[in-house]
Amino acid sequence: MSNVWDRAAEFLSDNIGTVVPIALLAFFVPASISGNFQAVLLTATPGVAVTLRLVQLAFAVLSVWGSLVITAMALDGVTSRTAGTIARRRLLPALIVSVVLGLAMVALTLPVPVFLAASGYDLMAVARGEAVEMSPGAAGTISIYILVLAILFIGISARLILTTPIVVREQRMLGAIPRSWRLTRGSTWRIIGVLILFVVVATVSGLAANTVFGTIFTLVAGGGEGGISIAGVLTSIMTAAVQTAFMVVFPAFIAKLYLALSAQEALGNHMQAP
Repeated sequence: MSNVWDRAAEFLSDNIGTVVPIALLAFFVPASISGNFQAVLLTATPGVAVTLRLVQLAFAVLSVWGSLVITAMALDGVTSRTAGTIARRRLLPALIVSVVLGLAMVALTLPVPVFLAASGYDLMAVARGEAVEMSPGAAGTISIYILVLAILFIGISARLILTTPIVVREQRMLGAIPRSWRLTRGSTWRIIGVLILFVVVATVSGLAANTVFGTIFTLVAGGGEGGISIAGVLTSIMTAAVQTAFMVVFPAFIAKLYLALSAQEALGNHMQAP
């Protein structure tokens, strides 16, 4: 894994001039803008709320495109223009794979509301914002299931981490899912370790940036009584800068991981050949 990280870091340092504009467009600008949506949604009319949700969806698609561009560059060393063309062609397949995996993950969580409803838990009251007590037995069962589900999600994420580079390089769609599962066989625990470390560092860095800069900007510019404030905008920008760094590193890393595991697979197949 250390070699993969070194190759990803080398790629980013060698292509910093072309990666930065992509990161600004696909990651930084959307994150800076959407970081203020929550404050607006607190007092937004239904029409405005729907519009903001649609903008968030568009930003998500833009971020997927940016990840595909960086992935294509890291895989084949192509120019940003060529990578942009590849990303446009593979955007729909990548989105379809993401939606299918997302729906599968949601399906795994469905037993939770079903069990709660069967236990007499008033889900409609919860939806209305009312406080509803849960029996100790139900709470314990749900907690155990969620813990098992979290562990399962981590394992599945590790096995399917290569779907994006496979969609880009091998031009697969749903076939990228079993392909990633095969490629990551034997490397699951190492990938899980990297994923956990990456998520922890990214989360802590984002929270630290939001807390530190939020406090400083609130003291300097004031927090305002509600809605968008100068302090909120500045905090969103600084937090987005931190998030952008991680959003650039991750696709570069998984692209280099795909190349390493593909080469390892090819070598194993060659040694097994008569």
